[in-house]
Amino acid sequence: MLKNQNGITLVALVITIIVLLILAGITISLTLGEHGLIQRAQNAGNTYQQSANNEMNWLNYVDDYSNQLVYNATSNQ
Repeated sequence: MLKNQNGITLVALVITIIVLLILAGITISLTLGEHGLIQRAQNAGNTYQQSANNEMNWLNYVDDYSNQLVYNATSNQ
């Protein structure tokens, strides 16, 4: 009578849970690890901020330089 029943066995259920725990551990490690996604995103944000600051400094320099050129050109006339 028990041999004709269809369903999941306890062994298959335990193996499935073990596989899911392994996959969850790998996912957490890749996300929160030393070189995980969160750390890489923070590094990318810092790099972006530094680049934006460098660009703003360069634009201010060019603006000041062009203003000096215009001022010198108008004051010499």
